[in-house]
Order: sequence, then C-alpha cells, then structure tokens
Amino acid sequence: MQQSSASDAGPSLTARMLNIEVLAGLTVALALIPEAVAFAFVAQVEPLVGLYAAFIVGLITAIFGGRPGMISGATGALAVVMVSLVATHGVEYLFATVVLMGLIQIIAGVMRWGKFIRMVPHPVMLGFVNGLAIVIFLAQLSHFTRLDAQGDQVWMTGSQLAITLGLVALTALIIMLVPKLTSMIPAPLVAIVGVTSLTLGFDIDVVSVGDLASVAGGLPQFHVPAIPFDLSSLKIIFPYAVILASIGLIESLLTLNLVSEITETKGGASQECAAQGVANVVTGFFGGMGGCAMIGQSMINIEAGARTRISAISASLFLLGFILFGSSLIERIPVAALVGVMFMVVIGTFAWRSFKIMHRIPKQDAFVMVLVTGVTVYADLAVAVVVGVIVSALEYAWSQAKNIHAETSIDRAGQKIYTIEGPLFFGSATGFQDLFDPKSDPEEVVIDFKDSRVMDYSGLQVIDALATRYEAAGKNLHLRRLSPDCKKLLHRAGKLVEVSTQEDPIYEVAVDYSEEFA
Repeated sequence: MQQSSASDAGPSLTARMLNIEVLAGLTVALALIPEAVAFAFVAQVEPLVGLYAAFIVGLITAIFGGRPGMISGATGALAVVMVSLVATHGVEYLFATVVLMGLIQIIAGVMRWGKFIRMVPHPVMLGFVNGLAIVIFLAQLSHFTRLDAQGDQVWMTGSQLAITLGLVALTALIIMLVPKLTSMIPAPLVAIVGVTSLTLGFDIDVVSVGDLASVAGGLPQFHVPAIPFDLSSLKIIFPYAVILASIGLIESLLTLNLVSEITETKGGASQECAAQGVANVVTGFFGGMGGCAMIGQSMINIEAGARTRISAISASLFLLGFILFGSSLIERIPVAALVGVMFMVVIGTFAWRSFKIMHRIPKQDAFVMVLVTGVTVYADLAVAVVVGVIVSALEYAWSQAKNIHAETSIDRAGQKIYTIEGPLFFGSATGFQDLFDPKSDPEEVVIDFKDSRVMDYSGLQVIDALATRYEAAGKNLHLRRLSPDCKKLLHRAGKLVEVSTQEDPIYEVAVDYSEEFA
C-alpha cells in the first residue's frame, strides 16, 4: 500500500483548522452510530458488529486511504448482501467473508485496478450521486415508524409524529443558520447538541439512540472466524466476497471522485482500494461486518470544513470512546436530530443541477443518468454503475459505428484512393465494407488511414475479407498511413491480413494511445 505523502495531507494545519477537523470528526462520529446500528440490524448481526466495523474500517482508511477527509464504515449497500449469508450460515461465515473480501480488494489495489474508475462516464456519476441521495432519504423514513401492540412496524401518528417532524425541522433550521454566524463549530454538531439539550431540558418523549440498541461495549477482540478452513467453506464465502469487494470498491471510488471534485483535489484510487482491503481484513478478524466509503458521512465531514486525515481519525476515535465510555450520553441523543442532519446531507448531496442540464445534454446521457439513479434505488450501487457503464459504452459504440465514411479520388498513377474517416472496429466493420466497390474499381486501390484507426480484430477481419474480394476481382489492395498501433495489430495478425502497405514519409502518425495509457 502506498503511504500518504505530504501533498495529500491537505492544507497547512493551524489551531483553527485543528479545531474544525476535530469537531467535524465528533459530528461524523455522532452520525455514524445510528447508521452502523441500523445496518447491523439489516445484516441481522449484533449492533456492536456494525459499530466495530465503523471504528476499524474508518480508522485504517483514514490513515492509509487515498482521499483525506473521506469517511468509511459499515454501509447499507454491503449489509443487504450479507443478509442471506448470515441467515443461512451464521455470523462466523460473515467474518470469514469479510476477510476474503479485504484480500480481494488488496489485490485490486496492488494491481492498480482503481484507475479503471476513470471509465465511469459523468452521467453515471450524476446518477450515482442522485441515487444515493434518494437511498439515504428513504433510509431515514424508518425512523418515522413505531411498534404497535402486536409488535408490527406502523407509521407514527398524532403528537408523536408532530414532535418528531418538529425536531427534524429544527435541526435542519439550525444547520442552515449556524454557518451565517460562525464557521468555528460544525453546524450539524450545534444542531445535535441543541436539539438534545432541548429534549432533555423539557423532558420531551422522543425516540433516542438508546431505544434502537445499546452502544456500550469493550475493545474489539481478535477472533479467527470459527469455520472449517476447507474447499466447501471457500465455495460458500467466495461468491459473497467477490460481490462485497466489488460493491465496496465501486462505492468507495465513486465517493472518492465526488469528494475530490468538491474539494478540487486529487485522490489515489488504487491506494484507496488497498486501504479498504486492509481495513476489511482487520475488521473480519476483530468481529466487524466490513465496510466501505460512506457518502453521507463524507459529505457531513467535507461540509463541516474538514480537509485532512485528522477529522476521519478523530471520528473513529470518538466512536470508540462512545462505545467504551460515553454510551450513556450518546444513547440519549434523539434520533430526530440525526435524521435532520441526514436530510440536510440529502439536500447537499443530490445534484440539483441535473434538472437544469437534462434538456441541454444529449438524450442518451440524460437516459443513462435517470437509469443509474433508478437502478441504484431499486437494486444496488454496483449493478447501477455496471449497467450505466455498459449502456454508455454501447451508445458510444453505436454512435462511432455510424461515423465511418470515405472520400474517394483518383491519383496521377490511376490508383483509386479511399481516404477513411472514423474508427474501424466491430461496430463499424459492416459500414466500412459497404464503402467499397471491387467490381467497378481500377486495378490498383489504396485505403488511406490518415483519419482512421484499426481498433480491433473485427477491423482486421473486414480488411482481410475486403482484400479477398479485390483479389478475386484480379485487383490489388494497398493500405497507407497506418499509425504504429495499427501496424502492431497487423503484425500480430500474421498471415491473416495479406495486404501490402504503403509508407508516406511526410505523414505524421497519430498518437499511440495504447502506449500513452499503458
């Protein structure tokens, strides 16, 4: 794993900045507790399993991750995948899966696969942001329910609902007003403390963190997952580990890109992959449910003014302190205050500008944006991003396939010159072939690739097929002005394409992108 350099440490640390970082960490820690507990319930494990994951994953990625200021912990995207594993095989198999998940992520980091996140188009990024904002919003709605006499979840009504909504609104109002008065203290922290003091001072009966579950516990203990270490166990955990590793990396890298965009700084994608992997390996051996980057808490941290690793480290240490010493105080925080904080995160996270640009961007990009948002909400993030990338790639291939065409001319030697424009690949192969007329063409035909490139095997195949047609007509086909990477393809193809090439010493070949991005 790459160590963080001085350049990624953020701005110079002053006393004021240190104050902001620590207080931002405290705010994040308070917001992490109900989320970690809720996601533990989703995965059907004990609350401390989620809290330990939030502490360990958060601390390790804070120190070694590729994005200072980004927050990691137990997430719902991972929890929903863990449910069937825990229900079928038990929590020990979950711990083993988290360890294997981490190893896969370490491999991704070492192999520098994080760079492939650049393949995610911007419409997919916008869809991801909007989808996660909606998911965060929907997750808060469960806090407006209660248990009836039969033990079923029903919506709050009457004064209980009115009080809860009032506290949520008050929290949001405080968060909006505080930045106008001071930037020394994070607005969400002021809101949480203020609303908590109000409910305690007036003895208002509301749902508190302690009503969800106890957050008291000890230090996480080293524990080797109690499962048989054999092939049968590997067959059980491996599919889950691959899915969890993929979801974790996708969510982490997209969050990294989002935070980098907001702060106008760069992050290390592959370094983040490795850090997430190490964090999950450690978490699995210390009884945690694993985790990844959390966009909601990351936004809280960034909007509070945090820009260095100190805030995320502080958040993890505060969380551990709450577990060990401060549970009695933390459990008295009204859930409505934390819901209000998360609602403000939703407002800040959603890309509202996407509504303004919807009619200005190409229809296919607008479709991808809406598609990714919908799939994120109704399925999960990994599926949404994969679907978005595939649809974007297919749309791009289709548009490029229609772009290939040729300008024809006859030179002084009587050769017919086809000057090709547009890429030659599997999508444009048929269109390329239709450009030529071997029966009517003269004996010498030249294909000039000055403004074109042979991209793949399908391009070679169609050239070979075209050469066969000209040979059958008793005519010669020549290729001119191929770029170095195109020549490399022809060389690798060997006897597949038996066509003479013509050199043009004046022609400056196109940039070899295959080498530039190697």
